[in-house]
Amino acid sequence: MPDPIRFYYRGAVHEVADAAPTQTILQHLREDLHCTGTKEGCAEGDCGACTVVIGSLEHGKVELKAVNSCIQFTPTLDGRALFTVEDLQQPDGALHPVQQALVECHGSQCGFCTPGFAMSLWGMYLGQDGQAPTRRDIDDALSGNLCRCTGYRPIIDAAHRMCELPRVQFDRDALAEQLRELARDQLATHGRGEQRFYAPRTLEELVRLRAEHPDALLLAGSTDVGLWVTKQMRELGQIIYLGNVDALKLVTESDGMIEIGAGVSLNDAYAALCRHYPGELSELWQRFASLPVRNAGTLGGNVANGSPIGDSMPWLIALGSQVVLRGAGGERVLALEDFYLAYQRKDLRPDEFVQSVRVPLPRAGVRFRTYKLAKRFDQDISAVCAAFAFELDGDVIRSARIAFGGMAATPKRAAAAEALLAGRRWSEETLDMATAALAQDYAPLSDMRATNNYRLQAAQNLLRRFWFETRLEDPLPAQALNAFAVRA
Repeated sequence: MPDPIRFYYRGAVHEVADAAPTQTILQHLREDLHCTGTKEGCAEGDCGACTVVIGSLEHGKVELKAVNSCIQFTPTLDGRALFTVEDLQQPDGALHPVQQALVECHGSQCGFCTPGFAMSLWGMYLGQDGQAPTRRDIDDALSGNLCRCTGYRPIIDAAHRMCELPRVQFDRDALAEQLRELARDQLATHGRGEQRFYAPRTLEELVRLRAEHPDALLLAGSTDVGLWVTKQMRELGQIIYLGNVDALKLVTESDGMIEIGAGVSLNDAYAALCRHYPGELSELWQRFASLPVRNAGTLGGNVANGSPIGDSMPWLIALGSQVVLRGAGGERVLALEDFYLAYQRKDLRPDEFVQSVRVPLPRAGVRFRTYKLAKRFDQDISAVCAAFAFELDGDVIRSARIAFGGMAATPKRAAAAEALLAGRRWSEETLDMATAALAQDYAPLSDMRATNNYRLQAAQNLLRRFWFETRLEDPLPAQALNAFAVRA
């Protein structure tokens, strides 16, 4: 018999017995529970009208994260808590400070997007712990919410105003107790027949399930897979969910590497990495999709997906990162660039899955940068993503690693340019030869984001930007070369 899906909702434990494994949380809210405050807009995690907050117990502590309910599957709620816009109104009927601030600052017009904005603001409200948010905090929190009529100024005003109103406390201890009671200590199975949703708790259970079901879909954050259902109308069959395996949620450091488990969210992964690479990765962290997508998606999922336009792979490859694969025969470690064989083809055996990613820590003499080119600052797909890691001895290049996304069928190193650079002085003459060599390394395609000529010229210009920032004489500060440096 399948296990019921149990989660904390509206002050009580809620059970769902017969949900399809690919039913979205949004569908369950609107169609089954008739709670229509949460809206459906794009059905792909871009507009934020469907934003909810999910509570979970991670390493003994309650975490509350805003996510897009339109692409999250209902079985992923098992053992968690779900908060929607209906939860904001206070027991005495008063508006929550988030709602009151939106009213006072005229932050709603047609109102369709307002519940999603309210939930994103509530997620930030809980995280600020009474501290006034900065403009960057607000921009990050609202990066996944679109408004077409009110405009953002009154909503941003509301984000400031909500912290000036009398504080409403949230009882994390009570929620933690509820979540402890809901926690399972072994594998849960949801769904019936050909559609099964397996949620292992341990690495050993995951290894066994993968060996028994090599054709099953591995699901982490659902930020890509969710669209297969909502946009492509695909039937997914059997699913193995990684989100309950605690062993995949660890971040450790040893032997000059930081190891990120495949279940660590993108936001937590980048937070850990930016402690070591604050100047190099902070902007990419902020610009990687939106906060709700980063809260749900994982770095391991980004790597396993292997998209040629994924923003993580170029810089991971440039730094010399490794991917740790796990299967019935044990662990296997590959250089990340060797993991990608061709478009959507990876060196991954049927019984294997991505267990973790190992990233080298900063080393003396290595100059590292990564740049993203896209039409918008927030929540946009790259036209070109570049990463450079040069080991310099004075002005001599001992080794050069260059990787680009958006320039080939996979994230790809620039072999010809790297070979030309090795052993030469890091000079403008060398730079000119290396930029010309990029035309040997890449023959990019044209698509809706950019033409092939634009991509090649942009890649060459990004290498030139790297030279401006790292040349020995009069290097330019990053803000002198960053079009977004004027942002607060």
